[in-house]
Amino acid sequence: MKILIQVGLFLSLLNFFTSCKGQAKDNNQRVSNNPSEKTKLVGGGCDGCEIMYVGIPTNISSVDTSAGWTEKGQKLLVTGIVYKIDGKTPAPNVIIYYWQTDNNGYYSPKPEMDEKAKRHGHIRGWVKSDEQGNYSIYTVRPAPYPTENIPAHIHTSIKEPDIANEYYIDEFVFDDDKLLTGEKRKALENRGGSGILRVLFKDNLQIAVPT
Repeated sequence: MKILIQVGLFLSLLNFFTSCKGQAKDNNQRVSNNPSEKTKLVGGGCDGCEIMYVGIPTNISSVDTSAGWTEKGQKLLVTGIVYKIDGKTPAPNVIIYYWQTDNNGYYSPKPEMDEKAKRHGHIRGWVKSDEQGNYSIYTVRPAPYPTENIPAHIHTSIKEPDIANEYYIDEFVFDDDKLLTGEKRKALENRGGSGILRVLFKDNLQIAVPT
């Protein structure tokens, strides 16, 4: 799948299920770093997206291995390509920040974490698209919330190099998730495309690919 963003880019394999509350904020405009861009907010308001900067590395690779990779649970690889708005030209140097639940369905913080980031739990990280737009995330498959019927998902927020603000898009969800019912599929906002990922198996690894 490819995600169309009004000013910025398409993202392959990136789309959220809009079940988590508190994402949308406001439609106030912000000034772009690019003088040629008009003043606008890209992707809609983003309550909490500033957490992506808490602990952000100085150097970000196109491949990241989350803390969940070595923990109990199903190993998962999410991989894709970031494109510019034409859907064909790779978009390099786009930061994708992700956070997710653990194998028990909780955003479990670690005591040593910065207090500002604890709400996202300890399974969080960053990738930056390479010159061909590629990125890969090795992690553990997130579990759904224990007391709710919301499909399991991975959150992301985005920072483009020439856009002033960070913004969120839709969550990763999984086609084989029993909680992803027909009704919930129809309720997807599809912000630029479907976020439903088909899961393939390679030995003990699940690989998320576009449907």
